[in-house]
Order: sequence, then C-alpha cells, then structure tokens
Amino acid sequence: MTAVHVPGTPAIEDGQLVSTSPATGVEAGRVPVTDPAEVAAAVERARAAGAWWAGLGFAGRRERLLRWRSLLARRIEQLAALVHDEGGKPVADAVVEIVTAVEHIDWAARNAGRVLGPRRVRSRLILAEFSGHLEYQPYGVVGVIGPWNYPVFTPVGSAAYALAAGNAVVFKPSEYTPVVGQWLVDSFAEAVPEHPVFTAVHGLGDVGAALCRSGVDKLAFTGSTATAKKVMAACAESLTPVLLEAGGKDAMIVDSDADLDAAAEACVWGALTNAGQTCIGIERVYAVEPVFDAFVDKVVERAGRLTVGADDADIGPITMPGQLDVIRRHIDDALTRGGRAVLGGADAVQPPYVHPTVLVDVPEDSAAVREETFGPTLTVNRVRDADEAVRRANALPYGLGGSVFGRERAVAIARRLRSGMASVNSALTFAGMSTLPFGGVGESGFGRIHGEDGLREFGRPKAITRRRARSLLPSMTFERTPGDVARLVKAVKLMYGRR
Repeated sequence: MTAVHVPGTPAIEDGQLVSTSPATGVEAGRVPVTDPAEVAAAVERARAAGAWWAGLGFAGRRERLLRWRSLLARRIEQLAALVHDEGGKPVADAVVEIVTAVEHIDWAARNAGRVLGPRRVRSRLILAEFSGHLEYQPYGVVGVIGPWNYPVFTPVGSAAYALAAGNAVVFKPSEYTPVVGQWLVDSFAEAVPEHPVFTAVHGLGDVGAALCRSGVDKLAFTGSTATAKKVMAACAESLTPVLLEAGGKDAMIVDSDADLDAAAEACVWGALTNAGQTCIGIERVYAVEPVFDAFVDKVVERAGRLTVGADDADIGPITMPGQLDVIRRHIDDALTRGGRAVLGGADAVQPPYVHPTVLVDVPEDSAAVREETFGPTLTVNRVRDADEAVRRANALPYGLGGSVFGRERAVAIARRLRSGMASVNSALTFAGMSTLPFGGVGESGFGRIHGEDGLREFGRPKAITRRRARSLLPSMTFERTPGDVARLVKAVKLMYGRR
C-alpha cells in the first residue's frame, strides 16, 4: 500500500504507518507497522515482562506508576501539542484530556492495593468453622484497543487500571493517532525501564483483529458499536473476556425548574467539545415546553460565539475524514424531514471542519436523532414534561451517559435514564471523576473502567476458604451420620424457617 495524501487519513509506506494532521496534512510522525503474525509474539514478550511486574506487588507498581504520572504531568504541554498536531484537537482541549488521564493514573496507583489486595471475608453460621478470604489476581496480559477521539484519556482509563492490577498491557492505538499512542508507551518505558510491561502494536484493523486472537487474557476495546461486535466475535473464538465501551447517543433533559444559563453552558460544552467527537457527548436535548424557547435561544447565542479553525480555535477539524459524510447526511436528513436549523445547517460542513449546528423540531425517527453523529451538531426537541423526555431519551438501543438539569426532580430523573452514567446540573463530569465507574449498557457496551469497579475489571477474583475448627454440623463429608443430618436440618429450620 502506498501513501495517500488525504489529510488525516492513515497511510502505510515502506512498512511504516504515516500519520498526518487532518487540518493541514502535515506529517505528525510515523511508526513501524506490526505484522499481524507478530502480534502473538508481542503478547508472549509482554507475558514474560508481566510476571516481573506482578511480582513487584502493589507497592512496587504504585511507585512506578506514580513515576509515570509525574512524567506526564511535567510534559503536559509537549503531549498536548502532539495531540493537536496529529488529531487536530485544540490544545486547550488536549490539556484537559491529559489532566484527566493523569488523575486516573494517580488514583489507580494509590488505590489498587486497597481494592484488590487480600482480605478476610466473613463466613456464615453453617460454615462457621471456615474462614473466607478474597483477593484479585492479575489476568496476565491485557490487550487494549484505543480510539482516536481521546487518544490519551481513553486508553489510559484501561491501561493504567490494568497495570495497577498487576497486568502487562499490549496497546493497539487507533491508526488515526498512532504517534500519540507510541508517545504514551515510550514515556512509560522511560519511567519503568526494567521490562517492556506496556508495549504497542501498530497498524490497521487487521492488527486489531490479530490482537483479539493473540492469546491475551482479556481485551478492552473502545470504539464504534459495529466494531465492538466484531471484536467480541473474534474474542469469542477463544473465550477471551472482553470489556467494550462502544457508541453513544447521549441525551440531556432540561426540566421546567432548571437554571437555563447553566444548562445552556453545559449543553454547548457537552455537545461541541472536541468538535462533537465524544462518545459521551450530548447529541440530543429534550427541553420541557415552558422553557424550550428560552433554552434554545441561550444555546444558539453561546454556540454561535465559538470559533472554528486549525489553531487557537474552540472547534478543530473532524479527525476522521470519512465522518464528514455521516455528519452531512444527518443534517440533510433532518432538514429534509421538517427539522429547522437555528444555527448552522446545510452549509455547516466545510471540510475538514464542521461549524456548530443546532437543529430543532427534528423527527424522532430521523438519523440525526437515532444514529451516532460524532460531530458538532445537536438536536433540541420540545416535550410536554420530564416523563416524556425520559421515554424519548431511553428509546434508543444506546445507553452510555446522559445529563439532567433541574432542581426538585433532577436526581430522580437521572436515575430513570437507561444509561451507565448521568450528570445532574453538569455534563460529562462523570468521566473525570476517578472514583466512579465508567461504561454503558445496551449497544454502548458492557464492563467498566475507572473507580473501584474499573480496578476489579482487570483482576480475577480468587476465593479461598480455610478450615479453622472442627465442624459442628458436618455436611460436606461421607463421614456424616444420620444424626449429623438431622441436626443440620434442625439448625436450618431454626435460622431460616421463620418469616
């Protein structure tokens, strides 16, 4: 395959993956392509390194992960510039992304021992002569397939937690942001030079498929729902467990008692940050009738002030050129079917950029409402009340995140959203909170990263019982007598037979 010259489109040239800016076409860097046949060998090398890494224990891993965290913090400007050069993301957005990743590394390193380490578990009366013990042992080698839209934050959300749990990690970055992925691996090697615990394999989809079939002990994937299904099918061949964070079509609900200025501010950020290329981005809004018009006016006023461009702009280019066609199709379909553009519209797509677009009165069965757009567009529809808003929000097969603005009923409404996460009177904030799990339901995937659940996701629970006394009610032995069985029956009736 020879290099192509569509800005931002990955190309393979002389055995190297060439990455270019989607805004300027300037080369951001190149990395060696991993032959699919070599992926399994990379996993075996990681397995040997992982044995050393697991042997360090929680304290040894904590010290080294914190060393990596500090290195990222010191070089935040360098990494942010690279994220901007390769993916087009505004530098300020890249800084926010890296800050959040640093926080997750810190939390995972500091809390892995507490969450996953050996602990005593209380036994019950029937087995009172035994003590129970629980610990979480590392899988061994975890494969991580990362996305291009958050090339630091998202893979770190899997890799840092997997590493803290004692696993080695083989990372396949997106072919649209391989240089950022390699930077993360190289920086880790600088902080932890002893063994190749965190390594990368590069290439197109065939390399990702090879990683699924490489013998990794678990695989964590972030990407589209369609690709997640392919990953799951490939991993099913060997019963390799998977963690899938797939697409989303997150909704915001604006209730009648909402602070409309705060809601509009959060909506514009949640919908348009990173040019709308956010799996947990707000793509739909349901505002109740009494506040609908005022809310739309405030959203349009704020979104209309945003700048679009390559440098020092609020909104950068669309990173994956092929996504421009999807965004254009969704806008055109909404307008054709009776929706109105109160900002942007049919002329918003100006490759490689898309200008902010706010659509109202869009039919619920349109592509702009039902399909993931992944661009700086937003549909805002009016509803009678919060109940109707919840029904519409839950009508899609996706279930990643969501947002609710209001006072009296907001938390209760958030609980009713069919989603893995929700923000009340804010947007996207659950992603940055390292103490909370992150993941979805339905076609948004399953499994969790971040928080205690995220640490447990990368450890196998190991249960151990230990006899500490003679059995008063022997049952699990052929030496039991009829009298033992009778006493067992009597004890159970006394303990559990009463209502």
